[in-house]
Parts: sequence; C-alpha cells; structure tokens
Amino acid sequence: MEFTITSPAVLFPAISLLFLAFTNRFLHLSALVRKLHSDWLMGSDPGVRAQVRNLKLRIDLIRWCQAFGVFSLLGCVASMLFLVANLPFYGSSMFVASLILMAISLLLSLWEILISGGALNVYLAEMTPSLEKPCDPAE
Repeated sequence: MEFTITSPAVLFPAISLLFLAFTNRFLHLSALVRKLHSDWLMGSDPGVRAQVRNLKLRIDLIRWCQAFGVFSLLGCVASMLFLVANLPFYGSSMFVASLILMAISLLLSLWEILISGGALNVYLAEMTPSLEKPCDPAE
C-alpha cells in the first residue's frame, strides 16, 4: 500500500467535525452548570449535588476529548510534514500515532455519552416514587 500525503489529509474534516461536536456538548454543559448553580443558590437539594458530580466528570471527559483531538490533528500535520520532507517512515508512524490519539478521543467521547444520562437519572429517581403510586380515578 502506498502512503501519500492525502492519507493524513483525510482526517482533517473528521477532526473538525469532532471539535464542533465536542464544543457543542461543552457549551450545553456550561448552560446546565449555570442553571444548576442558580438552583443551588436557591437551596441545595441532594439531586443538585448528584448532578454536579456527574457534570464535573462529563466536563473533564470533554476536555480530554478535545485535548486528544488536538494532539491527533498535530500528529496529522507532522505526518504531512514528514511526507513532504520525503521521510515516509516517520510520516506513516506519525499517522498511526494520530489514529491512536483519535481513537482515544472517540472512546472518551463514548464514555461521556454513556454517562450523560446520569444527571437525568437523578431526576427520574426522584420522580419514580410518585409515578409508582396507583392513580386515583377520583383525582
């Protein structure tokens, strides 16, 4: 298989889309944190505390997703520079490293997605006892 400069260049659009997705998730979480902060100032209930723990972990994961994405992008750039400098071994090695970094970023993103329902589960758990009571037709 021939390894050319177009191989690492193919990752550029994917990385851009991932950064957009990570940034959107981060902005959404920032809005949630601001809302929870105002709820907490009104009175700290246990549900808010559980959500804060979940959101802190999610924000950290998104930051790491972004960091590994940046390193992946830098690896792609380095790979193309090595290929332009006619150093195909280093170019392909950097490309493989970029792919590994991208895979780590995607796995962290998957982890964040899997725990994203945790904050909602806190509210659902609070509402479940009232939902389990039988409905009184007279009400």
